Amino acid sequence: MACCALVACKQNDVNFVYSPAEPRAGEAVTFSNLSTSGEDWAWTFGDGTSSTLRSPSHIYKKPGTFTVTLRVDGRSAWTASKEITVYDTVPTFVASDTAFTVYKDYTFTAQVYNPYNHPVEYLWYLPLADAQQPPYAVITDTVLTGTQLHLYFTRDLYDAGVGLRVIMDDDTIYVPKYFDVSDRPANSVLMRTSESDYRQRIFGDRATDPKQLAAADPLLDAEQDTLQRYNDSTFTLPALAEIFPGIQGFHIANRKLYYRADGLWVANLDGSYRVQIDEAECAAMTLDVQTDERIYWANADGVWYMPLVTADNNRFVTVPIRLNTMSNVQKMAADAEKK
Repeated sequence: MACCALVACKQNDVNFVYSPAEPRAGEAVTFSNLSTSGEDWAWTFGDGTSSTLRSPSHIYKKPGTFTVTLRVDGRSAWTASKEITVYDTVPTFVASDTAFTVYKDYTFTAQVYNPYNHPVEYLWYLPLADAQQPPYAVITDTVLTGTQLHLYFTRDLYDAGVGLRVIMDDDTIYVPKYFDVSDRPANSVLMRTSESDYRQRIFGDRATDPKQLAAADPLLDAEQDTLQRYNDSTFTLPALAEIFPGIQGFHIANRKLYYRADGLWVANLDGSYRVQIDEAECAAMTLDVQTDERIYWANADGVWYMPLVTADNNRFVTVPIRLNTMSNVQKMAADAEKK
């Protein structure tokens, strides 16, 4: 009698909790077993699935209200049940990085829980886009209706917005996110016009808009491209004019002479293998030999650049790229100090 009494009177406070409190379809739900005793666990999650783990996790594939039951050691008296409400999943997207700076490529990827393969429509957009303001990002995709978006930010900004519209099952969901974009160091091209000095920052194959300066101090010595020391030798316009008639200005790099004379040219220092880079009259030029290995020059159509020539015969295999449309640049200098 005492033995039966002991068995019958044994108590077990069967209980459990789950997290998160408001789960969504496709999200893992963790069930924590709080029972005070027991060795065997039988869970049913209300959607036709079950588990025998002490504290399992479960993913509901669709929204709804489900009854979750835990039975301990197979005893009907040691049972606890709770209702759990699973909410409809909300589409989202993730970025390819966690920190954001100007003029760096980023990829944003949509994440939409769609276990039954319903038709889904996507549309990416910039929530803060304003026709009255300069754009804070450039989208490099030609199609904005795929699962990914590629862009770069053009200026530092607090809360730069990227948005995704998702249409599925006749429901339209807008997913805006906001990112803090910081500036970063970049080399510059300095330009002097008849009105002012300008700095244009260079980020690889991209650049900021030219910004007006009160004075571009590194620029502007009257002999900017008329005298240069190279390999312990001094080169001047009068001396070079004997080999290069009509030369107006020059820079030297890697045993190559880049010079202005009826257009823009490159040649070996001894005058051999002269190749014309640009037929238009060149008003100013500069080289960046420390960072980008490029030549920059100005003509009536704007400021241009291309990589320095490396071939023995001075043939170049790239085409000039326009940096800006400033038409009255008189002098230029590459500023290798990152700003």
